[in-house]
Amino acid sequence: MGFEAASRPPPSPSWLCSRSPPSARLSPRHLSVTPASSSTCKSTALCCSGDSTKPSSSPSTRSYSRRWYNPLRRGPPEDRPSPEIVRRWIEADQPLASQAKFTVVSYNILGDKNALKHRDLYTNIPSLYMKWERRKHVICEELMGWNPDIICLQEVDKYFELSKILERAGYVGSYKRRTGDAVDGCAIFWKANEKACKAESKQLLVGNIHVLYNPSRGDVKLGQIRHLSSRAHILSEKWGSIPVLLAGDFNSTPQSAIYKFLSTSKLDIMSYDRRELSGQRSCHPAQVFGEKQDLSNSLFLIDRFLTCGWTDEEIKTAGGKAEGEVVAHPLYLKSSYATIRGSARTRDSNGEPLATSYHSKFFGTVDYIWYSKGLAPTRVLDTPPVDILRRTGGLPCKKVGSDHLALVSEFAFTQASDVGKGTLVATSRMQQLHPGDKAQ
Repeated sequence: MGFEAASRPPPSPSWLCSRSPPSARLSPRHLSVTPASSSTCKSTALCCSGDSTKPSSSPSTRSYSRRWYNPLRRGPPEDRPSPEIVRRWIEADQPLASQAKFTVVSYNILGDKNALKHRDLYTNIPSLYMKWERRKHVICEELMGWNPDIICLQEVDKYFELSKILERAGYVGSYKRRTGDAVDGCAIFWKANEKACKAESKQLLVGNIHVLYNPSRGDVKLGQIRHLSSRAHILSEKWGSIPVLLAGDFNSTPQSAIYKFLSTSKLDIMSYDRRELSGQRSCHPAQVFGEKQDLSNSLFLIDRFLTCGWTDEEIKTAGGKAEGEVVAHPLYLKSSYATIRGSARTRDSNGEPLATSYHSKFFGTVDYIWYSKGLAPTRVLDTPPVDILRRTGGLPCKKVGSDHLALVSEFAFTQASDVGKGTLVATSRMQQLHPGDKAQ
């Protein structure tokens, strides 16, 4: 999902800012504009939304391994044995001693309307696996199996249906639908059963975004991410330079210039073709798997060699001003998965997953969980190897409810994170920005 109009401003992200107790888990408060009910509560939270189940034991005390299907089961195609998908936790080489840990999920759940509108992307998927009623429960089962403290969802167009299920599991949420004709948006859910009301608590700012899909509009993608980072920096400084965590579908690959922009905080855009900034144009399954390509895909490859300059309007969209060749953002970010590296069967040269999304026209990684100083990942839930994913023929599948894989990271607060006190919980809203289209 993305945003069509390049002449408009980039999309606002969905935000959650909270304080966590120095105990083992982070549990942000339910949001309101009234003073905290308990006079002993010293935590403060800020949440603002922009455009852009049955709990298991704590992930910090157990290893996670799940078998997805019964190989002996027989029946119609959708019930026949499918490749076994096992996801395992990978621990950091040097775990931190900090007890203030929390788990975050980032998941593009494939909006129901988009699944229906772009059925050509799922030609190999049994129709049962595409039905929202089934996918909804599979997605919630996935989420509750990981028992996260914070859930960042993208491409949500059935928010109230999801919230009813997650509320029964102890979560509350915040949702912002995109403007225009689009019906989906971003949602953040967090645990509400244990309030962050300790005398001293850590602060955390969480941003959630879904960047434009369109591979050719790198200017818009850069503008969206720059705006996200700028707003995160402003809010972080407002709350005392607190740590920042940015989750979402960034629709850019680990080998792309946009990934470099995120990880190094700047990019000389004149060194790149605007249409190649995201790296998506090299991720058709036929290209990735080395299969025979059809004529349309060959023409697509020829188009890659045609030059594409930058107009003044595109420069302004990317960088926020009409002049200047270098686009920058104010945050120093690292990727949780790249920090905790896995095996060559699941990770690329950057340490990122080899694939977080798979359908008939894309196989690659576009989802990330980025974090700033004051946080450190202690473990991540590894993605399946390429050979296993390929045997599914595409996602969704029997036990994965979306065409993306969820990213799951556990974090600890480091000594650099600040401690603060407060008494009010408040909400605010950022500017609503333009809509987009999944397959454009």
